[in-house]
Amino acid sequence: MISAPLRSSVGSALRSAAASSKRATVSRSMATLVDEKRLPAKFGGKYTVTLVPGDGIGKEVADSVKEIFEALKVPVQWEQYDVSGETVGGDDLFQQAMESLKRNKVGLKGILYTPIDQTGHNSWNVAMRQQLDIYASVVVCKSLPGFPTRHDNVDFAIIRENTEGEYSGLEHQSYPGVVESLKVSTRAKAERIARFAFDFAVKNNRKKVTCVHKANIMKLGDGLFLNTCRRVAEQEYGHTGIKFEAMIVDNTAMQLVSRPQQFDVMVMPNLYGTICANIGSALVGGPGITPGCNFGREYALFEPGCRHVGKDIMGTNKANPTALILSSTMMLRHLGLESQANLIAGATYDLVKEGKIRTADLGGSATTTDFTKGLIQRLL
Repeated sequence: MISAPLRSSVGSALRSAAASSKRATVSRSMATLVDEKRLPAKFGGKYTVTLVPGDGIGKEVADSVKEIFEALKVPVQWEQYDVSGETVGGDDLFQQAMESLKRNKVGLKGILYTPIDQTGHNSWNVAMRQQLDIYASVVVCKSLPGFPTRHDNVDFAIIRENTEGEYSGLEHQSYPGVVESLKVSTRAKAERIARFAFDFAVKNNRKKVTCVHKANIMKLGDGLFLNTCRRVAEQEYGHTGIKFEAMIVDNTAMQLVSRPQQFDVMVMPNLYGTICANIGSALVGGPGITPGCNFGREYALFEPGCRHVGKDIMGTNKANPTALILSSTMMLRHLGLESQANLIAGATYDLVKEGKIRTADLGGSATTTDFTKGLIQRLL
């Protein structure tokens, strides 16, 4: 089985970091403490979880998770909503999914397609985060044993503010050919994402938090974010011994691809977060293996950390289900189902390390079905 530190780096539950957290430093473990008050209700011995498979390869990898859960008899029942960003008039189904999330408080989702043309609807991925105030996105990028990449010993977490910045969706054409897009930055939301990042660092025995910004140009907006993070670091977490540093976003991109080992925990506004998460995912093997999660005070939503729909391989049985599988184990830890989470995550890492069953993105020829069956065989 895989060691506890490696399992924790991808799956440390973050539920209590979304609220105020205890400041005592602990060693990295499978999960932080469960906040029982924030867990969803359990009926008939099972948790009810909202499942939104998403577009592209979503249904294929979601089926993989469902098969694994069924084989291991994980006490989770699904409320599935096949919402699609590619269909016209899907608003009613989207609202049903939202009501389910509000009711269940926990969801597992794939990535929903967002049309680029101006007549298309706004991103439903963003709408979910904004309507439920799921403000903290967490993506852990870590080298996998047995799968070498250009850089060794990569292990950092990207903490992204999910609800404002360039993703506020406030733009208009003030004059023909002139478009104004508003980037909204508030002290309150900068404070809570900074606290979340430091709480994550404390609970997972991380040593440094890097604030990524562009305050040299956006002196008010990113200046507010940077100064708020710095104040939180000095005034609220100075006693923890966690180092704080700041880095301009364009330099960050260069440093990520040249010397990623220098990073530990990174906190940043919305747009920078999605860019850095894609870079980080590429460093360790790609979107097929990078899990993610999103937290608010009341709700938690688990999804692949690198938000790609995968339309090019849709329906070909070639998708790597690892990212959604590992995201589902993070969800299990959030629910307090540690033993099942450990078994599934450990078997997944061991399967990748062994190298006999690998999908095309990892240099193999195995299908989604092959990977799922191989994982289940390890579990039973």
